[in-house]
Amino acid sequence: MHSVPTIETERLFLRPYRRDDFPSYCALFGDEEVTRYTGGVPYTREQSWTRFLRQVGMWHYFGFGFFAIQDKQSGAFIGEAGFHEAHRQITPSLEGTMETGWAISPKNHGRGLATEAVTAALAWADRQFPVLRKTCIIEPGNQASINVALKHGFKEFWRTTYNGRPMVMFERRPKGSET
Repeated sequence: MHSVPTIETERLFLRPYRRDDFPSYCALFGDEEVTRYTGGVPYTREQSWTRFLRQVGMWHYFGFGFFAIQDKQSGAFIGEAGFHEAHRQITPSLEGTMETGWAISPKNHGRGLATEAVTAALAWADRQFPVLRKTCIIEPGNQASINVALKHGFKEFWRTTYNGRPMVMFERRPKGSET
C-alpha cells in the first residue's frame, strides 16, 4: 500500500481523503456548476460515493491519485486535484498516462486555488514519476480549466468526443521528450 503525501502550499493542504470529507465531496459533485463540464449532470449520492472511493483506491494500485484540497484558513474541504488512470473508452487512449484533473467548489472559483493546487500536484508528480506523460481532457467551453492547463504547460494534441461530448485532449510531456 502506498502512502498518500500531504503537500502544503501558501493557502492549501493537498492531503489524503478522510471519510468525513464525503458530505462535502457529495455536495461538490452534486453541484450543477461543477458537473457542467464533467458529464453535464450532477452526481447522485451513490455516484459521488463510487467516485470518492475510486479517488482513494487509485493510490493503492498506481502510487498516485487525487488529493483532497483543504483550505488552510477555514479548514474546509474545497475540492480535489491529482491524477488517475481512468481506463476511459476514448480515442486516442490515455492509458499509461497520469490523467490530471481538478475541481474546486464554486464559492472558491476565481481565487487561483485550482492553479495553486495543480502546481503543487504536478511538482510532486514530476518528482515521483518523471518519465510519465501527464494528460487531461477538457470540454472546449470550459475556458477556466483550459487556462489552468495552459498555465501548467499542457498543450492541445487532439480533439475527440467522450460520452457524446466534445473534448480537447492535452498533454504535458516529460522534460527532454518534447517533440
